[in-house]
Amino acid sequence: MATSSGNSSQIPNNSGCDEVLMVVDERKRKRMQSNRESARRSRMRKQKHLDDLMCQVTQLKKENSNILSSINMTTQQYGNVEAENSVLRAQMMELTQRLQSLNEILTYINNSNNNINNNNNYQEDFQINPWNLMYVNQPIMASADMLYQY
Repeated sequence: MATSSGNSSQIPNNSGCDEVLMVVDERKRKRMQSNRESARRSRMRKQKHLDDLMCQVTQLKKENSNILSSINMTTQQYGNVEAENSVLRAQMMELTQRLQSLNEILTYINNSNNNINNNNNYQEDFQINPWNLMYVNQPIMASADMLYQY
């Protein structure tokens, strides 16, 4: 009988251990499940962050391309304007020289006219032979090649 009472006393003890083991196993299983869910959420956040960064990279590459295109266009326009300015400067120099020459001619003519008015004999000679001052009225001819020094 001692064995049967000993056996009966062991069964409730084993049953208590089994319950404790089952509770521990259940907690362990819940913790593992919670850890898996947490790891899954972490992977999802990481993937979303990676996707966001990839979208940002794509957007920045597009903006970079637009900026480079704008820079190239602006550089080309700058070159065109610079060339046009160079041509305009050369034209301005040529026109300035022409104006200076014309002003010198006008000054010479005015001085000659003053001298003619002051000198009646000269005026009479001019009226008799108007070709004497024809060289004053001739235009000064210059080619563009004269402006450039070699």
